Amino acid sequence: MAVELTVGPVAHGGWCVARHDGRVVFVRHALPGERVLAEITEETSRFLRADAVEILEPSADRVTPPCPFAGPGRCGGCDWQHASLDAQRLLKTDVVAEQLKRLAGIEWKGVVEEVPGAPDGLGWRTRVQFAVDREGVLGLRRHRSHDIEPLDACLIAHPEVENVGAEVMNWRNASSVEVIASSVGEQAVVVAPRPRRTVAVPDLDTSVAVFVDEGKGRTRVVHGRNHLTERVGDRDFQVTGSGFWQVHPGAAATLLATVLEFAAPQPGEWALDLYCGVGLFAAGLAEAVGPEGAVFGVESEAVAVRDAERNLRDLPQARFARGRVENALDRFGIERADLVVVDPPRAGLGREVVDRVATLQAGRIVYVSCDPATLARDIAWLADHGYSLADLRAFDAFPMTHHVECVALLVNGSI
Repeated sequence: MAVELTVGPVAHGGWCVARHDGRVVFVRHALPGERVLAEITEETSRFLRADAVEILEPSADRVTPPCPFAGPGRCGGCDWQHASLDAQRLLKTDVVAEQLKRLAGIEWKGVVEEVPGAPDGLGWRTRVQFAVDREGVLGLRRHRSHDIEPLDACLIAHPEVENVGAEVMNWRNASSVEVIASSVGEQAVVVAPRPRRTVAVPDLDTSVAVFVDEGKGRTRVVHGRNHLTERVGDRDFQVTGSGFWQVHPGAAATLLATVLEFAAPQPGEWALDLYCGVGLFAAGLAEAVGPEGAVFGVESEAVAVRDAERNLRDLPQARFARGRVENALDRFGIERADLVVVDPPRAGLGREVVDRVATLQAGRIVYVSCDPATLARDIAWLADHGYSLADLRAFDAFPMTHHVECVALLVNGSI
């Protein structure tokens, strides 16, 4: 069913909001202020979802999507290819501000900032996980669907990802293929086989490392080294297999600089780095607090903990432990900290972790978030413990998509 809609403001998740017969309609491929013909794609008792299939009155911010696979019913990897880059950042700014206002009662007057390294919003994604169909053809999922959109190139993929040539090869018996390009020029492919199947990996350049994903965070090396090297400033970080690392080439340095600016670590201080990954933030913290201070990192992935220990082996004031943050602080007897850095997954900290972190009585909490909704929720919960938002910066670390990275500084004036 197609309906004519006048499109209203942006909503979190790559949608704009419209109304039809008194019901809210979340519309993709539209921009605020446009009049569109929209195809209803989903109906619930409370709202509708729709794709704008014809633009009757376009916004001045509308552009022709650079990717031929973008658009209604096509690849779901991008949300805003039909908007100029400036407009995309304004839309994301509105989303961050709306989430903070609605969930935390905070008026935020900032803007979403560009991250160096992708001036046209393309060619930035250094890690791309492709889906594979039953015939071995590689592609990306369509929006809110298990269907695969076959493609021969991804415009937001980094050039070194594209140079692997994975999209034009056959990957029969694979369920997914992740292609990674590191900041020092290393390349890797991580193949996840279908259950009880063996993937015949196609011929790749001999410099490309090949891993098999064995599930539960484990990878097995088939060819080449078992890790990639990422460089930030003058420090190298080992990342084993498909371990976590920021996908935008400028994001790691940008976020590290912002975390250190907000945290303002001082010599001799005691800092925690929760959800520490392979030690990016812990490295900066450890250098700042010096040998008379200490940094303790907690991470649930055993491989990441081993990487962090290796990456910071020259900084004995930094120690790491494997554990879920929900219980690790109690298990390791952590009762206080001068400052805390948290970088949780998209689900955020949650009430249990917020309450436990607040008992540490840290003067500063720096919260790195990839979801403004869970960030705003957790800020509201931290406010119950006396913490207030002192600063927040937001970064366009995922151009063409609805995702945005935020770094928030929370302080407790009573401490």
